[in-house]
Amino acid sequence: MSDKVVISVGGMTCAACVRRVENALKNVEGVVDAGVNLATARATVVHQPRWAGVPALARVVAEQGYEFLGEVSDAAADPIEASRVRELGELKLKVSCGAVLSVLIFFGSMQHWFGFLQAIPRQSMLAAMFILTAPAVFWVGSRFFIGAWKAAKQKTSDMNTLVAVGAFSAYAYSAAATFFPRFFGSAGVAPHVYYDGAAMIITLVLLGRLLEAVSRGKTSQAIKKLIGLAPKTARVIRDGAEVEMTIDALQTGDEVLVRPGEKVPVDGIILTGRSTLDESMLTGESLPVSREAGQKVFAATMNQAGSFTMRATGVGADTMLAHIIRMVEEAQGSKAPIQRLADKVASVFVPVVFLIAFLTFGVWYFVPADANFSRALINFVSVLVIACPCALGLATPTAVIVGTGLGAQSGILIKGGEALEKIHKLSMVVFDKTGTLTRGEPEVTDVVCAADFTGRRVLTVAAALEKTSEHPLAKAIVDRARKDGISPPSTDSFEALSGMGARGFVDGKAALAGNRFLMTKQGYSVDLLDGEAVRLAQKGKTLVYVAEGEKIMGLIALADAPKASARKAVESLKRRGLKVAMITGDNAGTAASVGAQLGVEQVMADVLPGGKADAIRQLQAFGEVVAMVGDGINDAPALAAADVGIAVGAGADVAIEAADITLVREDLNAVPEAIALSAATIRVIRQNLFWAFIYNVIGIPIAAGILYPFFGILLSPAYAAAAMAFSSVSVVSNSLRLKRVWAKRSRLRNEGDGI
Repeated sequence: MSDKVVISVGGMTCAACVRRVENALKNVEGVVDAGVNLATARATVVHQPRWAGVPALARVVAEQGYEFLGEVSDAAADPIEASRVRELGELKLKVSCGAVLSVLIFFGSMQHWFGFLQAIPRQSMLAAMFILTAPAVFWVGSRFFIGAWKAAKQKTSDMNTLVAVGAFSAYAYSAAATFFPRFFGSAGVAPHVYYDGAAMIITLVLLGRLLEAVSRGKTSQAIKKLIGLAPKTARVIRDGAEVEMTIDALQTGDEVLVRPGEKVPVDGIILTGRSTLDESMLTGESLPVSREAGQKVFAATMNQAGSFTMRATGVGADTMLAHIIRMVEEAQGSKAPIQRLADKVASVFVPVVFLIAFLTFGVWYFVPADANFSRALINFVSVLVIACPCALGLATPTAVIVGTGLGAQSGILIKGGEALEKIHKLSMVVFDKTGTLTRGEPEVTDVVCAADFTGRRVLTVAAALEKTSEHPLAKAIVDRARKDGISPPSTDSFEALSGMGARGFVDGKAALAGNRFLMTKQGYSVDLLDGEAVRLAQKGKTLVYVAEGEKIMGLIALADAPKASARKAVESLKRRGLKVAMITGDNAGTAASVGAQLGVEQVMADVLPGGKADAIRQLQAFGEVVAMVGDGINDAPALAAADVGIAVGAGADVAIEAADITLVREDLNAVPEAIALSAATIRVIRQNLFWAFIYNVIGIPIAAGILYPFFGILLSPAYAAAAMAFSSVSVVSNSLRLKRVWAKRSRLRNEGDGI
């Protein structure tokens, strides 16, 4: 039997950090498995009953160069939050300072471009740039040098190593050119400086880290919003008197009073009374449900009408809401950490660059007849400068910025990272039903009238009885009557029949509107409408019977209608070769009816909130790469568990923040658009990474002197820097090309060619 503990870890910045912490935790005695979630800065450690304990976890985390921030518990405040605030503040300050210093250093580097600077002696300007660049490299970029040191201790390398080596090489070479120009002159080389390059490399890559940190912080905000749904106090009955106390003080077995308009404070069972509750925040279903003695109610659901007393059965961490919160956290943490392609290549690329650089130095120092230390060192630096990762640092951020900008213009918000790396591998898209594929609120679809009555009269009587009710079905009937130009007459002796319907006198005649049970209870025969009732019920529609005097007038059928864009979106996804499924907590009949209307063959019905995430995992176990599209709080665990979560923007904030992609507009055609845009963006990122390295592949051998024996060509540091700059221009240009590609695609879509 195994148990688990969750700890907070500070100082992690990339997938390489995640790997190091995971590997270190797995080596602790008694630890079975360890999973690190970069987004929440948490590590979930599964261990045997006999193990080394939390102190051992703290020790190995510190040994890896990271900060152990304590064990996470339900009651304690999250220690990572303060650390995240400090990190964001530090990043913002350093990016701002780096940008200012980079601009000043650029002015100094291009002194001849600016007339007001030409009066300053060049040597004085070089000395000033040397001083200004030092904080830009070593203070602004301190995290890269620290990260490179951590990687070196583990005998590996990553993006931090590339940035640190590139910036330091440019700075060190420039410092040598500033203070020892004769050294370069003896080798017949004009001393060039690259202070601006060193500062800009640090600032640009650090800007990308800032954007990532802001995005990661969204996850904790989502959890906070979930926790904020629960009420803070409750009315507890003690010795026959009402006592108001905090939720934390409630205990299992307490008797609680819930009044109309209040949230249910904890999970429990109704003892006395009955009411109608809005449980949409848990179930995602729009229609309120009736609850009476002996039935369960859940924390944070809204009591709409009627008072009741309940016995608390689940408090604190045992409520359904707390369970959903844990599922969101665990689902996010269970995602395999994605190793950035840049880090993968860097782990091989950096050692190779160092090896080539040292070989270059050795060859040029010992082999040529006119060999000298100056020439060997210059060629050594040329190799390092051309390997500078400026283009590599720009490869992903520029494509992501362009892609997300285009998405925002189209009402698609892409959080980047995992979504961009997984989207092109999707094999299935699963839609939530209520509020996603459907409008999320009922509307009248059919009006059936008995002999001697008209549909207009049926609507008139029903609307007259329902016009004072706040029930969604009543509102839908009144809306349909108004749409048909019917002004409901006044109702006398109105009486609401909780959970069944309403009655009163309309135009002087007794009238009744409600469900079949109410009609039979009041002595009305509904047999003559059974044929139509069965037909409509099989389509998953809700039926409201209407009676006037002693006769059944007819019935009104209501359903949660599909959104106008739903069918077209499903068809577009199928054209892309994707499987489409629907998942819902609704009954099988209703779900099958909606699925048939939209062309969705695979329908999963009667699925509870926790079951949605399990259903997603089952599909993944069968080899599917799944995108989940949802809008409600109950969808949040499934959105997090899916390979790609897509939230409809009009839905709950927690669903939006648990997702990788958010659709700002209600148009579901944005789902295939989002998939197409993400796939296009990841293609551009891969192209960028190719261009970022192709100049190194070509330039490094030239910088090492491979062409010198044949053509007498050597690549000086100045040309090496130019090649580096050209690779950066290529990367940025390729990213901007995405705009033209997407504009053409949008034009074709508007002309009716589809996604």
